[in-house]
Amino acid sequence: MELPEAINWASERRLGVLITIRADGRPQSSDVVYYVDDSVFCISVTADRAKTANLRRDRRAVLHVSDEKAWSYVSLDGTVELSPVTTSIDDATSDALVNYFERVAGSHSDWDEYRQAMIDERRLIARFTPNHATGYV
Repeated sequence: MELPEAINWASERRLGVLITIRADGRPQSSDVVYYVDDSVFCISVTADRAKTANLRRDRRAVLHVSDEKAWSYVSLDGTVELSPVTTSIDDATSDALVNYFERVAGSHSDWDEYRQAMIDERRLIARFTPNHATGYV
């Protein structure tokens, strides 16, 4: 499958499974919500989760996206770049998390409350850049 075709297909969806590599080499999977920005998949993650620890150690990952009706899917191999953890309601990561929320969910009733929740949850953005795709659509 051609990478541009796979990215285009996946960009019409929002739910996927991010597969990272544990320290012992076994895969670890996590359901994620994403949006696509210029062929890069943006995902909100927390600093203390296994997937984040795995990505800090090994940037390689797979993002698997299935169609809700089954039988169509893409599996994207690539690497992830992690932003800093948000620590202030006006830092760049906080702004990126607002953008993430707007892209995947729409408007929020209280952006200051949202930004504080992102700080409390120790959130950051994982930017997944695919370099290979397989699948059937």
